[in-house]
Amino acid sequence: MAGSLNITAATVDPGLLDLPWDVPLEAWPSEAIAALPKGISRHLVRFAKLGGHVVAVKETTAEMARGEYDMLRTLQRLEIPCVDPVAVITNRSDAEGDPLKPVLVTRHLRFSLPYRALFSQTLRPDTATRLVDALAVLLVRLHIIGFFWGDVSLSNTLFRRDAGAFAAYLVDAETGKLYEGGLSNGQRENDLEIARVNIAGELLDLEAGGRVADELDPVRISDGIVTAYRNLWTELTGPESFPGAERWRINERVTRLNDLGFDIEELAIRTDAAGSTVRIQPKVVDAGHHQRRLLRLTGLDAGENQARRLLNDLDSYRAAYGKQDLDEEVVAHEWLVRVFEPVIRAIPSDLRGKLEPAEVFHQLLDHRWYLAEQIGHDVPLAEAVSSYINTVLRHRRDEATLVNPPTGTLTMPIAAIGDDEDDEDDWRSKV
Repeated sequence: MAGSLNITAATVDPGLLDLPWDVPLEAWPSEAIAALPKGISRHLVRFAKLGGHVVAVKETTAEMARGEYDMLRTLQRLEIPCVDPVAVITNRSDAEGDPLKPVLVTRHLRFSLPYRALFSQTLRPDTATRLVDALAVLLVRLHIIGFFWGDVSLSNTLFRRDAGAFAAYLVDAETGKLYEGGLSNGQRENDLEIARVNIAGELLDLEAGGRVADELDPVRISDGIVTAYRNLWTELTGPESFPGAERWRINERVTRLNDLGFDIEELAIRTDAAGSTVRIQPKVVDAGHHQRRLLRLTGLDAGENQARRLLNDLDSYRAAYGKQDLDEEVVAHEWLVRVFEPVIRAIPSDLRGKLEPAEVFHQLLDHRWYLAEQIGHDVPLAEAVSSYINTVLRHRRDEATLVNPPTGTLTMPIAAIGDDEDDEDDWRSKV
């Protein structure tokens, strides 16, 4: 029997051959089944034990199984949160030789649950809202890469708890299609309306079964995905214009994106003919890579949040001077020499035990932004450094023990920060 199977997989697990493929999925023996909570599916799905992990087995057609397998692999390459495709198995037959349905095998996402299993008795409004918000984030990420889902719902999503919130993962991609040219507004709105209607139906179904709190309003919760989606989409993709003297607004935009859980991969800054406006276009990357990128580009070893902040400043520097076409490592070295190191050298030796350098620079950026917001225009870096040292750093408690006695002098004058012999020696008033 095993020899008659057709298995399509990137890497075949030998344990696949031990599963009872000659038995209809609905009749699989209990020793092959893993008892895990399942969501609602139009197809028959069973969880099975495969070596040291669990897989989901879904009966479908051969065409749909292969299409979904390929789509899930594509979404993985594009770093979209989704289940891991394991194999497509066709040419199944029972003991009498009668054909059985092909199956798609995916790896079960550990520590994840369908929405119906995320509450013990009743679904509270705040939990429902967090689930919908997580789904909105996933839908935005899918639309950004040009993926039309076509069947957005809580049932087609798995959720992981994530520091008090939930992270959503795509489970069912059989109706999805990827458009290289991106989605039209009509396609995005269609997907969003599908999501709103499906979520309302799912919550109303729970309400009919007495499984939601009395104060939960299914229609209001489902409408919430529309608001959450549109706010996030605008923040991630909407261009922003402001006077050239207010470049501190770049940092404000980046901070808003960070607060929404996203980071900046690239800043595209363009000035108009008069040079009076700047436009930024953010792109999205997953968190977790900042330390490695900063270390690779600059040799600086910082915490993840510190690294993200320093890289944001590096990218702003690169965009402000039109250096996007230059090698990233060359620009990073220039930023290190012109921006980061002069700031750190400007810290008086008796204050260097207050904070580590990366944290000093992070706080300086915050301080400079607050100053600019107060006066309504950019603050030269040298002025911001001087203000930060005298009004913030000098009043902090030491976080390190100094070996050498303090001297109380600057290693270089503030006015010298950023001085250079080429045409950009006045960048202090621009960066």
